[in-house]
This record gives sequence, structure tokens and C-alpha cells, in this order.
Amino acid sequence: MDKKQYRKIILVLGALSALGPFAIDMYLPGFPAIAKDLNTDIAHVGLSLTSYFIGIAAGQLIYGPLVDRFGRKKPLIIGLSLFVLAALGCALVPTVEWLIGLRLLLALGGCVGMVASRAMVRDLFPLKDIPNVFSTLMLVMGVAPIIAPTIGGYVTAHLGWQFIFVVLAAIAASVLLAVVKLLPESKGPDTSISLKPQFILRDFANVLKEPTFLTYAISGSLAAAGMFAYISGSPFVFMEHFGLTDTQYGIAFAMNAAGYIIGSQFNRLLLRRNTSKQITLKVGFIQFAAAMALVFGAYTGTLTAFSTLALLFTFMFSLGIINPNASALALMPFTKNAGSASAILGSLQMGTGALASALVSFFHNRSMLPMTGVMATLTTLSLLILIVARRNKRKALAAELCEVKVR
Repeated sequence: MDKKQYRKIILVLGALSALGPFAIDMYLPGFPAIAKDLNTDIAHVGLSLTSYFIGIAAGQLIYGPLVDRFGRKKPLIIGLSLFVLAALGCALVPTVEWLIGLRLLLALGGCVGMVASRAMVRDLFPLKDIPNVFSTLMLVMGVAPIIAPTIGGYVTAHLGWQFIFVVLAAIAASVLLAVVKLLPESKGPDTSISLKPQFILRDFANVLKEPTFLTYAISGSLAAAGMFAYISGSPFVFMEHFGLTDTQYGIAFAMNAAGYIIGSQFNRLLLRRNTSKQITLKVGFIQFAAAMALVFGAYTGTLTAFSTLALLFTFMFSLGIINPNASALALMPFTKNAGSASAILGSLQMGTGALASALVSFFHNRSMLPMTGVMATLTTLSLLILIVARRNKRKALAAELCEVKVR
């Protein structure tokens, strides 16, 4: 494909990937206003974030087989249409329970973009280019968390939090139009793929039997879940604990999102001299160090707003490097079932994200420890999986070498 077509495809795929996260980041500054208008507290509003994560995790498992069976574009059109309707419904909710339910539907519509975009990268680009393509996608996706909280804070302050969801509906409608007009169909319908439950489960089982997928899907999901713990806990940490305004919180959130973007682009330089496996392990140690510094500072009460921002920036910078490499490594073994593999990967990411978000809300004690503690725990588990996988691979290679010598 030529450069012009490449840019169009990347922009649309990036928009599809970013729509789901955008719907998270944009309404975070509205948490206090939502809680006040719906006569509840921030912890209960946070459950609408948890329901969103659950919807994305479950929805991707539904869309995976659908994008393999019917092609990529038809499920995209249906899912994006549902997103538009659910967003408009969120603007009209009378209670927090309605908000929690409609956020679930919003997620079920928006997650199709995450599944289809990853599968289309696997369809359209050579294996050796996939890590770089994912890094480029991260650049497009990374713009969302930079501008989303700022837009959300401005809309909340001047129009009311309800208009956040009106804006989301308009954005989704624009992405839907771009899919119809600009995005090529990368894989036609495949009638050999059955949608009967037993065959879907068989395809999922085949994906889960792949050791490389398991290692990097689980490790990458745990690393990313630390970000969701931060997202869930950050409204309290910055606006209540440190006393930032809605606008200041949006700026702080954008700074950390910038760390994610910078990391994803720095990854392109690292790939020139290192493999994705090497990068993922080495940078995992940096993310681990940042998370441990955060939880230690929270426990001792020595964190300031500035030091918290600096450590979170480092954490997000590391994740921006880890994420594209872990995703590429997890999907590389698959061709026929790329949609199902993408769905399981996305479901793991959002499932662990939902768990992280729920844990932060569950352990909420008006301190920074729930957020930082969950981040540190997840990052530790992520790094341990990479270390164990590397050690097991070395043992397997040593055993093979001994067997060859014996022969």
C-alpha cells in the first residue's frame, strides 16, 4: 500500500482502538459532578467504570468469532451504532444504577473497535512490521487520554457532565462514517468458521494452548491493569487528596498520557537494536521500580503531587514500551484465528483492568494506598511471569542441547 493509504488506515484503526479508552478518560473529571447530581458518592460512580471494563472484557469475546466469521467491517458498523445509542442514553440517566447499566452497553458497543483493529493489523501487515505498526497505533491512541480529560473537564465546567456523553456519541458517529468510507475490508466472510458454541470454545482453546500467547497476553495484561488501577484511583488522589481542580486534574492526566505516547514512540528506536522479547523484560524492571516507589511513598506519606506525577509518568512511559511489544508477541503465532486471539487478548487486558478498578474501589480508605498497592502487585506479577518464562525457555534449550550431544 502507498503512504497515503497507510496513513488513512492507521488513523482509522487508531481511532477505533482509542474510542473505548476515550470513553473512560473523558468522563473522569466529571466524577464529582456526577456523584452530586445523582445523589451518590465517587466510589459508587466508580462502579460505572468497573461495569465498563467488564463490558469491554466480555464484549471482545463475543466480537472475536464474529469478525472472523463475517469479516471485519459488518461487526464494526453494528457495534459503533450501539455505542452511539448507549452514549446518548448515558446523558439522560436519572440514577447511578442506570449509569452503571448503560456504561456496560456503551462498552459492548465500543469494544468492537479494539478487536477489529488488532485483527486488521495482523491481516494487513507483515509479521516483522507488526511491533512498529502497533507503536504507530499507540501514537494515535495516545492522543485520546491527553485531550479527553481536558475536554471532559471543560465540558463539565461549562455545559454539565451530561454533554460529555453527547460529545462521545458525536465522535463515535464520525468514526462510524470513517469506517464505512475509508477503511478497506481486510478479511472477507469465512463460512468455514462456525459460530456454534462448541466450535467457538475449540478455537479459543487452540489460542490458549499457544505458550507464547499465554506468556505475553497475561504479562502484558497485568502490566496494563496497573494503568487501570491508576485511572480508577486518580480522581480521588489528585482532586481530593492533593486538592487539584477539574482542569488541573485534566492537565495532570494528560501529562501521564504523554508519557505513554513518548514511550510507544521510543519503542520504535529500541526495536532497531533489540528484539521485542528483550525490550519487554528490561522495561518491565523499570515499571516495577516506579510502582514500588509509589507504594513506598504512599505508605510513608512522603509523596507530593509533583513526585506522584513523576513516578506515574515513568510508569506510563514504561507501559507505552511494553504494550505494543507484548501485543505483537501474543498475536504473532496466529493467522486464521487472529480475531479470536485478538478478542482473548483484549478480554484479558480489560478483565484484569476491571479487577484492578474494582479492587481500588473495594479497598478505598481515603488514602493513596489502594491505588498504589494494586499497581505494585500487578506489576510484580507481570514481571515474574516474564522472568519465569525466560528461565523455562533456557532450561528447555539446555535440555535439547544435551539430547543432541547424547545422540
